[in-house]
Amino acid sequence: MPTATETEVGTVVSLWRYHVKSMMGEELKETEITKRGLRGDRAYALIDSSDGKAATAKNPRKWPRLFYFRARSIEPVRGATKLFPVQIAFPDGTTVDSEQSDLNQILSKALNREVTLRAAEHGSVDAEEYWPDMEGLDHRDTVTDFTLPEGTFFD
Repeated sequence: MPTATETEVGTVVSLWRYHVKSMMGEELKETEITKRGLRGDRAYALIDSSDGKAATAKNPRKWPRLFYFRARSIEPVRGATKLFPVQIAFPDGTTVDSEQSDLNQILSKALNREVTLRAAEHGSVDAEEYWPDMEGLDHRDTVTDFTLPEGTFFD
């Protein structure tokens, strides 16, 4: 119950971390909050080798299956100063981890595009967004580029 000087603005019902941009994530019982949000959230993205852009569900024509994949921590992320490994589960239940030497080939085959798993700490990258043909949108039936902030894969 808030005191006379406090105002309750909501209740946390569950916490989720999404290690790989536009993949499903994992529910957490606890986590650390940093200046950039939950520690480890969107720490990775798949980079399309043909154009160097981050794979994102904002362009479902190009990346229709990203939401079918799920990424989770292999080890605790608490206080991590180094990049931590993640496990990626495929729609059929197969799993791979970020430290496998053949990871990029396996992901590329599953997505029918050549991709590389990249950490957010390696500078900024562009992504794409598809705008459907709907009245009132800034763009209609087109794809636009946008740059993700340096050091993160958040939009």
